[in-house]
Amino acid sequence: MQKYAFFLKKKVKKTKKLRIFAHLLFYSVILKKKDIAKIANILTGVRHVAVVSHYNPDGDAIGSALALWHFFMQKGIDAQVVLPNPFPDFLAWLPGAEHIVVAEKNKTKARNAIAGADLLFVVDMNAAHRAGQEVEPMIEQCQAFKVLIDHHVLPELPCDLSYSTTQTSSTCELLYRFLFDELKCKDQLTHALSTCLYTGIITDTGSLSYSCNNPYTYLILSKLLKTGINGEDIHRLVYDNYEASRLRLLGLSLSRRMKILPEYATAYIFLSSEDLKENYYKIGDTEGFVNYGLSLKNVQFAAIFIQREKKVRVSFRSKGNFDVNLFARTHFNGGGHRNASAAYCDLPLSETVAFFESLLPQYQEILTRPYPQNQISIVHAKNKS
Repeated sequence: MQKYAFFLKKKVKKTKKLRIFAHLLFYSVILKKKDIAKIANILTGVRHVAVVSHYNPDGDAIGSALALWHFFMQKGIDAQVVLPNPFPDFLAWLPGAEHIVVAEKNKTKARNAIAGADLLFVVDMNAAHRAGQEVEPMIEQCQAFKVLIDHHVLPELPCDLSYSTTQTSSTCELLYRFLFDELKCKDQLTHALSTCLYTGIITDTGSLSYSCNNPYTYLILSKLLKTGINGEDIHRLVYDNYEASRLRLLGLSLSRRMKILPEYATAYIFLSSEDLKENYYKIGDTEGFVNYGLSLKNVQFAAIFIQREKKVRVSFRSKGNFDVNLFARTHFNGGGHRNASAAYCDLPLSETVAFFESLLPQYQEILTRPYPQNQISIVHAKNKS
């Protein structure tokens, strides 16, 4: 398929329509007819649907989960979204968010929703452990027909049907393809569903600043906008909806907690649990902080280290071909995408940061190459978690 798509991209130059078609072939995941028939048959008899996503859910996780919730509820099918822990306030306005079951707050209701499902959707996560210690066994023990929709590398979650590729901007984009390109449910694209999908796409691409070079992404966005949603309003609700405490924490991060290592084209931020407490931290307040380091001239690798309880949450970002998913998997047992990944570390904050710095010399030659020729290659590496 990829060779055929490449041939098309080289040969069909006469019309815009053909060029877009060639691009579509290259980036799309295509369900087999038997899989489409299988899921269509399941949908005709399903009565209870559960949708789960990862720990510390972001806009793509919540957007895709709620989009599915709307899809089934408007068909008269009972549905329930289960998230492992609370989600950020700046996403609480999403239609249907008030119906989300948070497992940390109501474990019994979360367990019952998943155990009682005829159909379980797992979205925006490639392994059950990404749902956290409490929800992981609920997913594994669920006897329902399981569908995975995800855009992370190396999916390892056993499911009856997997719709997964890294060649997409977000799980929300992939979900659009699944529902409306594969299952042909065009009449189900409502205003509320479109709002959720649009939010997931813009948040997982940094307002269309990365992972968004596929023309079909914009074609999908245009179809969502045609349902009457207001892209400008959604942007304001997501990005202009913070508390003053977040800005103070950002000020601290940039003025006193950011270290720049020009010899490695790297910058990182570190925040202690005391920093969070003193600035009245709430879930979601540090969203996007890691990108400030990456916005610096000549910086190609950025990280943020946030001490939470007994673990340090680590996020990595990069430019070009420096693969932070591979970096996170190799050294921190984490993962994600080529230019965005995350992990947890059991070491104290100072030791986690020191370990990170100790790794950089082996990547100096790669990181200091002119963008975007910074292809990462790990042959032998140490692990720390």
